[in-house]
Amino acid sequence: MSRDPVPSGSTALLTDHYELTMLQAALADGTGDRASVFELFGRRLPSGRRYGVVAGVQRALDAIEAFRFTDEQVDFLRSEQIVDDRTADWLASYRFGGDVRGYPEGEIYFEHSPLLVVEGTFAEAVVLETVLLSIYNHDAAIASAASRMTWAAGERPCIEMGSRRTHEEAAVAAARAAYVAGFASTSNLEARRRYGVPTGGTSAHSFTLLHDTERDAFVSQVESLGAGTTLLVDTYDIAEAVRTGVEVAGPGLGAVRIDSGDLADLAHRVRAQLDDLGAKDTRIIVTSDLDEWAIAGLASAPVDGYGVGTRLVTGSGKPTCGLVYKLVARADDAGTMVPVAKKSADKASVGGRKTAHRRLDASGSATAEVVTLDGSPSDGRDLVVPLVSAGEVVGRESLDASRERHARARAELPIIARQLQPGDPVIPTEHPS
Repeated sequence: MSRDPVPSGSTALLTDHYELTMLQAALADGTGDRASVFELFGRRLPSGRRYGVVAGVQRALDAIEAFRFTDEQVDFLRSEQIVDDRTADWLASYRFGGDVRGYPEGEIYFEHSPLLVVEGTFAEAVVLETVLLSIYNHDAAIASAASRMTWAAGERPCIEMGSRRTHEEAAVAAARAAYVAGFASTSNLEARRRYGVPTGGTSAHSFTLLHDTERDAFVSQVESLGAGTTLLVDTYDIAEAVRTGVEVAGPGLGAVRIDSGDLADLAHRVRAQLDDLGAKDTRIIVTSDLDEWAIAGLASAPVDGYGVGTRLVTGSGKPTCGLVYKLVARADDAGTMVPVAKKSADKASVGGRKTAHRRLDASGSATAEVVTLDGSPSDGRDLVVPLVSAGEVVGRESLDASRERHARARAELPIIARQLQPGDPVIPTEHPS
């Protein structure tokens, strides 16, 4: 029997071994065909965080579409005796045919928010656990950190510059997630090619060191890129570099970048010097291990933009969101859907298929996250939308739409959400007990 061609870039083996051992046992005892509902959620926000940001939704939809086993992968699973022949044959024709609902990308989430609800047979839904958690835990962590940074930056743009501080594929995903949460651009070219994230970049210290003098380096850069370029001015002496840069590019020099030292003090000094030299419109960009606290600390400095790297791509101290993927309902022997839940200490879950709403007050400010069992009445803005219907992706949207959604959702939060110090979630979650 022929089967549909497997998409290039299969995601099927981006999973844990135990997914397939569970699958094999469930197919053997007949429970693999039971209708099931899985929920991806977080029992709590990362310690001290006031809110989280949903990111990775579109990447997850791509992963579901590409979750098809190639002939080579099936042969590998047989030869390594990871699964038996029956299970290998089942995997050879696998294609997710169920439904997925969830929070759209860019939305804010809180404790117990049902970020993703996956419905299908146990067999077809359980194997998606690891790849979905990998995407959501990483991308939401980056977006949550990026949201705090862009809020601290206000109207000043943030530039993502963390590619060299993380895995090469994580760097692409991080650039995308940061853009959803308000970053203006990235240094990562693959993020531009793959997702359309705006990119920018000029030069590093090595370019200055390559030339016999700093002036030679600046002349070369300006001749190549134009006077609107950004000159890196802290290789040697910053004041001398600023003077040389304006002499070379003229008062229309686009920007200077400072990558070391006391950034606030240096920004004031450089601003005064640029103004004295007639370069009043030349911007000042600062980099050097920035995070949301450093950005907030520079609010009163004459800084025009921030380049953020290491702290962003590592989630600013919270590199994962602690999201989990749990079975919350399944069919019994009669075919009736029944709720199921863990009762483990500190890891209890709430059974039943759920949806969620955000309750707003008369001014449009969020007051509660309301998680209800499907069919229960609730007030507030609907948070859960269709993403996959009968195996077909229906929730595609542009990156700009996700970015705009985040700005709207964040604006609904009470003003206390802007605070960077550790605290409880900014609004409570009401959920079935």
